[in-house]
Amino acid sequence: MDEEANPIKDYLFDYIKNSQTIPQLISQKKFDVVIDEIIENCYDKIIAMDEKDMAVGILATGILHYLLTNALLNSQRKIDYQGIELDIVVPDIKTLEKDPKMTLLICIPKSSDKQVIEEKITQLEKIQPNKENIWVVLSEDMSLDTKSFVLSKERSTFSKIIFEIAQFSNVGGANKFKILRI
Repeated sequence: MDEEANPIKDYLFDYIKNSQTIPQLISQKKFDVVIDEIIENCYDKIIAMDEKDMAVGILATGILHYLLTNALLNSQRKIDYQGIELDIVVPDIKTLEKDPKMTLLICIPKSSDKQVIEEKITQLEKIQPNKENIWVVLSEDMSLDTKSFVLSKERSTFSKIIFEIAQFSNVGGANKFKILRI
């Protein structure tokens, strides 16, 4: 699947590729520290490249794609399923169809409009009946009826997401996810 070039994604992956510390942190499974380092060093530049919500959405998607791959956690991203665009599915659509309680949907709305986000969550609930398995990544804190993570320079909770995904996968009993012993 060929994706169009994106300056935010390019900047993120150039930063990761040229980092002296990220490969070592990855090998030590310090994914939260990797996220914190990326936010600390890339956030301001990336926010300046696009409208804030769009930039945060692209950054969150890029970080998650990179870290899920390095954590050896199965996931699919940018999937169109029953006419609904899914940002990230852990582990995959097949599992969602067979056993929704073993499947996590991570929604990365490129908006901070609460109504738009709630409409997206309502859409996702049509294919994921377990509401607690729908997580949202936001550019700013807001109260939602679903688990959410905030990716921002201050008060960011996004750095916890990889460990929580790994815990979800491990608790689900899918032994192939036991790579991360958390």
